[in-house]
Amino acid sequence: MPTPLLAAHGLSKSFGAVRVLHEVSFEVRTGEVLGVLGPNGAGKTTLFNLISGDLSPQGGELQFAGERLKGEPPFRRCRRGIGRTYQVPRPYGGMTAFENLLVAAMFGGQQSERAANARCAAILEDCGLAGRANQLAGGLTLLDRKRLELARALASGPKLLLLDEIAGGLTDEESRELVELVRRIRERQVTVIWIEHVLNALMAVADRLLVLNFGEKIAEGLPQAVMADPDVQRIYMGIEA
Repeated sequence: MPTPLLAAHGLSKSFGAVRVLHEVSFEVRTGEVLGVLGPNGAGKTTLFNLISGDLSPQGGELQFAGERLKGEPPFRRCRRGIGRTYQVPRPYGGMTAFENLLVAAMFGGQQSERAANARCAAILEDCGLAGRANQLAGGLTLLDRKRLELARALASGPKLLLLDEIAGGLTDEESRELVELVRRIRERQVTVIWIEHVLNALMAVADRLLVLNFGEKIAEGLPQAVMADPDVQRIYMGIEA
């Protein structure tokens, strides 16, 4: 079996007496889309923060491309190929959409200015933002800020892309466009881990699902099998077995 792109072994994290993650283990392979489900407070965003380096685990370890991740800050993990979006978009409001991408491409992806210009223009087109390239990010609509959040993550040239609820608030048509974009991203051999509450969007593209509840993994596997699990139906969908 090839080495997984990302492997988590026994990840644990607490804030004071509150246990947020407890011995969570999983793997994701190159080109795969792993969906992450769970109710609010399940530990999903904390998991992303451990992968991206925004937080440090209190137990367990992470391996990326066969090498242990330990104590590296977010910018170093970005340069190694881990990109992410945030649930609440965080653009540089005083910069244009295009300039936001240039920062990600040149400092996160360490690309030359010439290469970054061409890459960023193509990504804006892919993400439906070509017409907003010269607009200040602070003046964008919520939908366009979400698109910009994804575009910035792509501009750094990630091998692993962490998507944190980017379909929230989108219409059905916008969700379908997002699913098509994630499919195109996967075709470029970018691995995706996607936290999402919009189940239809996630089920349309995920190869496997991982379900968390109160910081513990309760299910992992093929989407249809996971959604048929009685514990998942009870905890995530409110269906009594």
